[in-house]
Amino acid sequence: VTTFKMPEEFGSVLDKQVIGPTTENLIKLDFPVQSFKPKVQIAFQALPGQCPRKIEVERRRQLYLTFDIAQLLASKGIDSDQLMPRHHDPDNMPTIEEKKDPVFPIYLPLKIFDNDGYDCRTPEEWISLGMEPGSHDRKPVPGKALLPTDDVLGHEDPKSQKLIYKWIDVGVLDYDKETELYLVHKTDKNGLVRDEEGRPILNGGITPQG
Repeated sequence: VTTFKMPEEFGSVLDKQVIGPTTENLIKLDFPVQSFKPKVQIAFQALPGQCPRKIEVERRRQLYLTFDIAQLLASKGIDSDQLMPRHHDPDNMPTIEEKKDPVFPIYLPLKIFDNDGYDCRTPEEWISLGMEPGSHDRKPVPGKALLPTDDVLGHEDPKSQKLIYKWIDVGVLDYDKETELYLVHKTDKNGLVRDEEGRPILNGGITPQG
């Protein structure tokens, strides 16, 4: 009987052992895991023969990931860039030959057509999805927002004719009850919601100094 001898380069031995692909989620995100889960009206305890709640949640999550709001609107003939009203430019009015209506340009804001009667969650419930169990910090909630590609001009003049609006991935930071508006922050190229110093934006961006 001999004693067990540890290999000198034990790390290299482990690296050579290829078992298979890992099930660990290696994608780094600033969003909580539960913020991607859809809301389902199914009992937590399912009867034999019925679809368990966890399976239905995962099925809907996979289904919703296949949807793209820009493609859905485009399939109905809607140009997302035209959804935002712009300043009236009388010098560049489209002609009848261009098959555009020169008399009634788009001028109604989207808020007029907003209807939250079919929303599955209230704004407070959406924001609460950023809370992880055992944590006191509220993370952003993933979403899509129709925002200008030019951030500087978009803040100075959101109705400028020069702006191009697209559906952009954002992190929802906060909600204002009085104005009924969400505070959002664009994600970077890695899908992260970070401030100018590269730190995660927590609790709606409120710092200890206010």
